[in-house]
Parts: sequence; structure tokens; C-alpha cells
Amino acid sequence: MDTFWQGKAVVVTGATGFVGGWTAKRLLAEGAEVTALVRDRVSRSMLIQENLLEKITVVAGDVESFPLLCRLIAEYEPHTVFHFAAQSLVGTAQKCPLNTFHTNIMGTWNLLEACRCQAKTSLVLASSDKAYGPSKSLPYRESYPLQGTHPYDVSKTCADLIAQVYARDYGVRLAIVRCANIFGGGDTNLSRLIPGVICDALRGKKLTLRSDGAAIRDLLYVKDAADAYLRVGQLLAERDLLVGEAFNFSYEVHLTVREIVNLVLEIMGRSDLEPESRGTCHGEIAEQYLDASKAREYLGWAPRYSLREALEETIEWYSRWLNKDAEKPIKDAGFDTARACV
Repeated sequence: MDTFWQGKAVVVTGATGFVGGWTAKRLLAEGAEVTALVRDRVSRSMLIQENLLEKITVVAGDVESFPLLCRLIAEYEPHTVFHFAAQSLVGTAQKCPLNTFHTNIMGTWNLLEACRCQAKTSLVLASSDKAYGPSKSLPYRESYPLQGTHPYDVSKTCADLIAQVYARDYGVRLAIVRCANIFGGGDTNLSRLIPGVICDALRGKKLTLRSDGAAIRDLLYVKDAADAYLRVGQLLAERDLLVGEAFNFSYEVHLTVREIVNLVLEIMGRSDLEPESRGTCHGEIAEQYLDASKAREYLGWAPRYSLREALEETIEWYSRWLNKDAEKPIKDAGFDTARACV
């Protein structure tokens, strides 16, 4: 076990969410003293299902409350804050943009301002490949302009740019993480592509795409993403040169949505379940994939899992989850049960 996080006070916002939950779990395993900002006690959250929330100090509230964040940072004096709290569904952002803007943009500047007043605290911001917006030159590199156009993408662009201001103009010790589409066990938002296709296939049901399947994406396993966040947090504390820097993380394997679906079905032995399509996917970028060479060079980061290994582990997780919840109705998150492009 790496001893860097042993005994360090860490705050994780959005810890009952998908990526925040896995990152909190890793921090606990490495001996960190974790405090989680929790808005809703989501019963299907991995931290709750695995009784890990009992090992965490929980502060109830949300990132839209600036006084709460000031108290959180001042009282717990964290070594590092990992900021995951966000409205993370593209489809929900398209239908309800105001909530997305409040949480993703205002929540971020509230937290940055609270950290500005606590100079010893470092912050690792969860941005996204969506922050880049559409580009004629792919793969995305960290030097590219941020120019999101759809509601979710704009929210991530704004939060990312505001973070850069706080690093550059106010000296907040922060770094920015932009990941490809993260997948893995523990994601119970079944409107997302990979958990959706796995759960449908386990039930013997055909997948319905909310697109023609031609959109291009790249991927990252949630365990590799958690590794990336901890790596950035550690090196941010050790190297002044990382302050204000952004890093891309992905497998650098770009596939169409239909190719991703077919790969999952092939691994599951259910190639007979040919997905159906609804046509064009509104509010999502046609092609997105990242260059992760900066993370490899500056951070010494590399994924521990191949894409196939990661998908196999993910399928096993959902198989256990559905068997465990066989007597309970499964409700898909979001407004539309057709699967998104991501």
C-alpha cells in the first residue's frame, strides 16, 4: 500500500456518486481520513452498499451553499479536496440546464473561493473531455481551447476555466483532471451506455440507442480513473509545477458507440442482441477522444487494465448486482431509458 495518503485529512465532494465513490474507497484503503460532502443519501451508492460510509465523516449539504463550504474547509482543514460533486448526466442537463449550471458552475466557484481562504489546501477538480467542446482537430490535447456548446459541456467548460483563474490569479493550489467516458461497476445510472447495455443483455433484452451509433468516444475504467485522481493529488502536493495544470486520462482507443456495444455483447456471448436505434442523438458531440501523453510523461501514469479486462470486471459486477437485487425493481436514472452516446 502506498503510504502517502496515510493519516491525511481529505475531503471528497460527490462521494456517493460513481467516480467520487471509487476515489473515496481508494483513499480509505490507503489510510486517509476522509470527510465527504453528501447532498443525498443515495441508497444504491457503492459507499452505502459496502458500508463504507460508516468509515467516513459525513457533512450533509451541497456545493451550492457557500457558507457550508467555508465551514467545511475551515473546520476540517483538508490536505486535499477532490471535487466530484456535479450534475453528471448529459441528457438531464439538456432537459434541465439551470440545475446543471447551478451545481456544476456555482458549486465549483463556491468551493474554489472556500479553498482560496485556506491556503494550505490543494484541490483536484474533476473536469471532463466534454469541456473541450467540438473540435476539428482530434485527439484533444490539454493546450486546446475549451469551448463547450451544449448545456452539460458548457457547465464543464465554465468550471474548468474558473478553476484556471483561481490557480493563475489567486494562487490556489489546484490541478484539473479531464477524463474520457468513465465506466465500471457501481454506476447505477442505467441511461449511460455501458451499464445500460450490460444490464439489458443480462436480462436478455435488446438495447435501444438514442443515436445511430456512429458517435466516436474513448473510455477509461473507473479504477484507473481513481488511480489517476490519487496520482494527481499526490504529485500536486509534491511539485509546484503541477499547480494550474490540466491532464487528460483515457485508454486512447476511440470507438464508435456501436463498436462499444458490439464489444460488450461479444464479451458477454450475446451478439444476437443487435441494438436498435432511434436516429440522431441531440445535444451530444459527434466525435470525442483524448491524447493522454502529458499524463504519461509528467505523471508517470499508465492504466492498470486493458479495455477488455475492464469490461470483463464491469460485466461481473453488474451480474452480481442484478442477482442481489433480483427481487427489487430496477429503475433507470434520467428522463429517457434509451441509451445515450456516452
